[in-house]
Amino acid sequence: MRVRGRSVAWLAPLLLLVAIALIDWNTASEFRIISWLVLVPGISAAICGVWVTAALAALSLFTCVVLDASWPDQFQAGLPDFILVAIGGILVTLACTVRVRSERRMLHMKDVVETTRRTVLRPLAPGWGGLDHAAVYLAADSEARVGGDFYDIEPGPHGTRALLGDVQGKGLAAVEAAASLLGAFRESAYHEPLLHTVADRLEVQMVRHGRYHAALGRDDDDRFATGILISFPEATPATIEVVNFGHEPPLVVAPGGVRPLPPGDGLPLGLSEVAYIPPPVLTVTLAPGETLLLVTDGVTEARDADGVFFPLHDRVARALAEDPRTTEPHHLVRFVRDATLRHCGGRLADDTTIFALRRSERPMP
Repeated sequence: MRVRGRSVAWLAPLLLLVAIALIDWNTASEFRIISWLVLVPGISAAICGVWVTAALAALSLFTCVVLDASWPDQFQAGLPDFILVAIGGILVTLACTVRVRSERRMLHMKDVVETTRRTVLRPLAPGWGGLDHAAVYLAADSEARVGGDFYDIEPGPHGTRALLGDVQGKGLAAVEAAASLLGAFRESAYHEPLLHTVADRLEVQMVRHGRYHAALGRDDDDRFATGILISFPEATPATIEVVNFGHEPPLVVAPGGVRPLPPGDGLPLGLSEVAYIPPPVLTVTLAPGETLLLVTDGVTEARDADGVFFPLHDRVARALAEDPRTTEPHHLVRFVRDATLRHCGGRLADDTTIFALRRSERPMP
């Protein structure tokens, strides 16, 4: 309730006070509503600050005295209503103090959560790494705003690398694992000339992270992560390299239709101590204007009321036939987000990430 940046929430309880006073003044002696003044600071406590609530409580008490004194002695409400308005004003002012403190604590926690989210999922500048990109992250816990999904783009001397992944499980342990993998990716993707070396670094980091948590006595040694690692080599702009760590293969959204990339045979990250087979590096041709769509299982496993999974491929193909602009990353991400939420009725069962990227036609800064 603001006008030109200033709060006007105090108007509502003040108008109520005026209305109660006018009604009490202009009605018969059998209809005295002076005790209703206790509602004025009560409403203020819910929508105003402490000092405004205290001022309205005092004003209500003053109005109670003046208004009651204007009636003949036999019609005055007297001491009981005065005590009711006085004690009510004191109690609601205390309640308002508790409410304001709780709100400040909640806002501080939101700042902490937002800082954590921006640390794990750092903002990506437009055209970063020579890519047109767009991303949407929806946490299953709307209050937490961060979970086990992660994505990033890292340009370097050996081309631009991109990563999307999903850590098994939820909660702070999944966030820690995601942050650990992103840290390893940002370093290795910049320095390592070969993509399979970057993939090996990610596997080693996931295993090290699990051992560290096991040494602390945390039940985190069986945690793993699926993911897609993509390289956009500068030397071969018509191709990309892809490593799939047991993740849903990306879709290529092109003006001529939608096709999935080969699935690959890589295991999820963190399972090398069980059975490690180096994931193959697939080379895929990507024509200009074709967009890669990467999603986590929050999209592919979204169910409607009948338990039917979200048909991502069919929905994107239909949207592309209706509007060729769907190939643009921002349009594509927005469409998939809205279609997924409509399909599941807005009830996400898992963290959901939608990531679209393609080579930019503009030169990289």
